[in-house]
Amino acid sequence: MNPEEARERIALLIKEINYHNRLYYVEAAPEIPDTAFDALLKELEKLEEQFPDFASDNSPTKRVGGDITKKFETVAHEYPMLSLANTYSEEEIQEWVQRITKAGLENLTFVCELKYDGVAIGLRYENGELVRAVTRGDGEKGEDITMNVRTIRTVPLTLTGDFPIKFEIRGEVFMPIEAFNKLNEEREMAGEDRFANPRNTAAGTLKLQDSSMVANRGLDTYLYGVNGQDLPFLSHFEAVKSASTWGFKTPPENQGYISCCDSIEGVMDFIHYWDEQRNFLPFEIDGIVIKVNSYEHQRKLGFTAKSPRWATAFKFKAKQVVTQLLSVDFQVGRTGAVTPVANLAPIQLGGTTVKRASLHNADQIEKLDLHLGDFVFVEKGGEIIPKIVGLDVSKRPIDAQKIQFLENCPECNSALVRKEGEAQHFCPNELQCAPQVVGKIQHFVSRKAMNIDGLGEETVVQLFEAGLIQNVADLYSLSHETLLKLDRMAEKSVENLLNGVQQSKSIPFERVLFALGIRYVGETVAKRLAQAFQTMDALMNASFDELLEVNEIGERIAQSVLEFFNQADNRNTVEVLRNHGLLFEMERKALHSNVLQGKSIVVSGVFEKVSREELKELIELNGGKNISSVSSKTDYLVAGEGMGPSKLKKATDLGVRLINENEFLTLIGYGK
Repeated sequence: MNPEEARERIALLIKEINYHNRLYYVEAAPEIPDTAFDALLKELEKLEEQFPDFASDNSPTKRVGGDITKKFETVAHEYPMLSLANTYSEEEIQEWVQRITKAGLENLTFVCELKYDGVAIGLRYENGELVRAVTRGDGEKGEDITMNVRTIRTVPLTLTGDFPIKFEIRGEVFMPIEAFNKLNEEREMAGEDRFANPRNTAAGTLKLQDSSMVANRGLDTYLYGVNGQDLPFLSHFEAVKSASTWGFKTPPENQGYISCCDSIEGVMDFIHYWDEQRNFLPFEIDGIVIKVNSYEHQRKLGFTAKSPRWATAFKFKAKQVVTQLLSVDFQVGRTGAVTPVANLAPIQLGGTTVKRASLHNADQIEKLDLHLGDFVFVEKGGEIIPKIVGLDVSKRPIDAQKIQFLENCPECNSALVRKEGEAQHFCPNELQCAPQVVGKIQHFVSRKAMNIDGLGEETVVQLFEAGLIQNVADLYSLSHETLLKLDRMAEKSVENLLNGVQQSKSIPFERVLFALGIRYVGETVAKRLAQAFQTMDALMNASFDELLEVNEIGERIAQSVLEFFNQADNRNTVEVLRNHGLLFEMERKALHSNVLQGKSIVVSGVFEKVSREELKELIELNGGKNISSVSSKTDYLVAGEGMGPSKLKKATDLGVRLINENEFLTLIGYGK
């Protein structure tokens, strides 16, 4: 394919992929199967690698992320992002509507919208291309998070239709409840703390330095406010409808997320409807926004120092009910964390029957001063899981007993421990405490880990209770004859299970590492560690400082990895798994060149064009050797932003050659 053919094909692929992306993520009406979409994307990736001059910053291939941002630049808003005045009082909303109505504006109408509980964002487009995404900040200035926003599937990178040459669109980035719950499940599996609520998680995600992590979080958007010079419409409602035709995901009128009305009654009907229905939405909202529709009317009404006079927000009060605390259970998780759970007299809250609520930890119980039989206030506010926020002491039974946190594990009776600086208590008996053993095996066989077909959670429990498995390595010693003796184990079931076990031996090293269930080592961290150390042996023998050099690895993760491999039982399990044929090293890729043959290279700092792990991979693919510390045998120190001062000093003292990212990429002919 010659360059001109490649340019035309790339342009056609981008147009087609953007079209199908909108159908899938915005309109929920896909026309082609996922496999066909993936094939188009892979073809585009390959062409962009072969012809990098034709690769665009707004290519659909940017959706997967991979850019590393050390610092988010602060930029000024061309149009200030002012906050809205808000109230919890329906009377104040009615007074606001009456005040606007009496202003003598002809043909006055209002637009009512959902108030999405997310992060306000401003997107700037020029000639139909996304050029910048900025947070609200202080309203005058915000942070440039374009790299991260490009990974959000519902943000169009290029527009279609009759759009203005230059404009800005405002909206909200949020995390859907399903994506939030999935993320928390993954964190729990990795032994990490659960995130508190979708809004804070969305905000934190947008500030991650690695855009590939943002791409995996499932963020979504609704965009609804167009700003610009000489816009081709006269009202807010018209602007929202027009923006939809350009490719934006705007609030759907047919689902009632946005409505135009001309009276107080219409505004209040919208508020009352969504106060009842908000619990059935796939995302969180915390109120309703009401705006004067006409741009001319908005100009006449003007602004106060802090907010527009032509818009306001009604905020919902958190749903709260009173019920009785019947008992408290203490649950032991896979990592040994002991979590108290309140059992409540069943009561309706937010469209569901609530019977249980998390009490989080011992500090929460002490703070609430909970007693059995207390009448407690249960709330579903910004959090998905109901929580106890207070109690009515006046209704406490005279003989009520204060709830004490356990001193021993409710499953194995081991004395619980609580490390300094941590909120949770842990059972240290991880090799014999049944919930921990079973939980570790269930994690090991799960879809994102070893993905062993035929081994669901119930089957793991059955095998454990039958004494056939005591750790993950025992799975590879299961026999056909033994399994057939179990209840509900027919010939086909046994065959599927054993085939699944056998097929798991081809699972890549990074997923095997994730499957081991090292605390704080989730999917992304496992991938980082696997890429950095390449083999299980190298990782097992890594020092604390070597672990800290890996991107995204902090002291807590590094210490957890060291503690895991320092335990003889864990090392023995690893050896048994090795003997069974599991993959304990990264797949070796063919060399790109020998330009670095015999060279020992240290990488330090943060880089702009490629990540540190990618740099290390490029070193090996060009014949070089990655080393972690500077010595007289070091040939190059590839220096990025924020490089450790001790490495720099030692390299200077020893006369080691320092090269920056661009010099290194030029050396290996990267991108040619």
